[in-house]
Amino acid sequence: MIRNRCFDIACLLLLALGIALTFALSALGRAGIVTLARNDAYLGRLFQSGTVHTIDIEHDDWNGFIARAPEEEYIRVDITIDGERFSGVGLRAKGNNSLGHVARRGLARYSLKIEFDHYEDSLSYHGLDKLSLDAAFQDNSYLKNYLALDMMRFMGVPTPATSFVFVTVNGEAWGLFLAIEEAEDAFAERIWGEGHGMLYKPDYRSLEDENADVALRYIGDDPGLYPGIFETARFPATRVDERRLVRSLEVLASGVDLERAVNVDEVLRYFAVQVFCANLDSYLGSTGHNYLLYEEHGVMEMVPWDYNLAFGTYALGRKELPDDAAAYVNLPIDEPAASEVIAERPLFSQLMRVDEYRERYHGYLDELLVSYVDSGRLAQTIAQARELIAPYVTKDPTAFVSYDEFLAGIEAIEQFCMLRADSIRGQLAGTIPTTLDGQTERPESLVDASELDLTDLGELSDLDQ
Repeated sequence: MIRNRCFDIACLLLLALGIALTFALSALGRAGIVTLARNDAYLGRLFQSGTVHTIDIEHDDWNGFIARAPEEEYIRVDITIDGERFSGVGLRAKGNNSLGHVARRGLARYSLKIEFDHYEDSLSYHGLDKLSLDAAFQDNSYLKNYLALDMMRFMGVPTPATSFVFVTVNGEAWGLFLAIEEAEDAFAERIWGEGHGMLYKPDYRSLEDENADVALRYIGDDPGLYPGIFETARFPATRVDERRLVRSLEVLASGVDLERAVNVDEVLRYFAVQVFCANLDSYLGSTGHNYLLYEEHGVMEMVPWDYNLAFGTYALGRKELPDDAAAYVNLPIDEPAASEVIAERPLFSQLMRVDEYRERYHGYLDELLVSYVDSGRLAQTIAQARELIAPYVTKDPTAFVSYDEFLAGIEAIEQFCMLRADSIRGQLAGTIPTTLDGQTERPESLVDASELDLTDLGELSDLDQ
C-alpha cells in the first residue's frame, strides 16, 4: 500500500514538473531566449513553387453544398492534396462582394476556405491549420493576388504563402485556383514565432457606416467602440489585448513618437507595394478594409490580403467611379486616394507628415522599381506563371473567362505594371506631381495609358457571358 502511494506521489510530481517545463519553455520562447520547433513542413509541400498542385474534394452532395454556399456554413469533406488524403476536413465558400455576385448569377465557382482542424482539433496539413482557394473573381489573368503577394514578399512584408492548384470534386475537374495560406495560427507562428502577438482582420459592418475603427482612427478608450477590429480577431483577445491596441491607436492619432505604436519600416514597405498596385479596395480606399493588422507589445504592422480588384480595376463595373486607366497608372504616390479619404487613414497620413518617413517610403518605391521591375523579375514572374498555368486554364470548366481573355489579361497586367513604374519613376524624379491637385494642374506630365484597356483585367460583365 505504501509502495502504491509513493508511486502515485511520484507520478503527480512528474506531471507537475512536465507542466512547469511546458510553461517555462513557452515563456522562454516568447522572450526569444530559445527557439521552439514549429511544424511548417507545409511550405515545402503544397506551397512548393514551380508546379500546379492538385486538390480533390470528396463530398456526397456537392450540388447541395453549392446551393447553400452563400450561407458560408462549413461542411465535412475528405480532401486529397497531391495524392495525400485527409478525412474530416471543414470546407465552406468564402467572399464578400464576390460571393454575392456569383450567387446572384447562378454560378458555381466560389472561392473556398479549407479548415483542417474545424472538426478535429489535432488535424493539420503538415502544420497548416487553414488555407483559402481563390477563384480569380474579376481577374482574367489569374495573377492579381499571386503577383501582388509576390511583391510584398520580395519587399520583406510578412506575407501568406501561395501556389496554384487544380481542384477536382469527386474526381471531376472543377477549376484552377490560387491556394493562399490563411493568416491564422500556423502563419503567425511561422512569421513571429511561438510567442506571437495578436492578429486582426478589420472589416466594415456596412459601407454606409463611418467605420472609423476599421480606418484605425482613435475614437475613445472603450474597446467596445472598435467592433470592426475586435470582433474579427484571429485569436481570442483579452481585455488587456484590446486596451493595448486602443492605446496604440491613441499614439497614432497624436502623431508623436510614432515608433512606439507602429513598426514604421514594415508599414512603409507595405504601403510602397500597396500604392504601386493601385489597390483602392483596401485600407487606402473608400472601403478601408482588406488588410490584416498585427500587434505585439503595442506595436502595429500591416499584413497584405485580397488583391482581386487591384491594378486599377476597383472602378470597373461601378458607374459612380471613373473607368480611366490613366488615373490609376498615374495614381499619386503621396495622395493615392481622395484627400478626404487619406485624412481619415491615420496609419498612412501620419507617417507621410514626417519628412524622414516619407523619404523612406519613396526609397522603398524606388527599390521596388529598380530591384523588382527594372531587374526583370516582374516580367520573369509573369512569364513563368503564364507558362505554368496556361495548360490548366484551357481545361478549367468553371472559368469566368475564355482562354483568349486569359491571355489578354496576362498582357494587360504586365502593361499596367510597366506604365505604373514609369509614372512612379517620374513622380520620384519630380517630373510628375505626387498629389491629385498637382496632377490636375499638369495633365501633360502624366504617363499616357490610352492603349491600356483595364477591362482586359476582368470586370463584372464577364460573369454575364
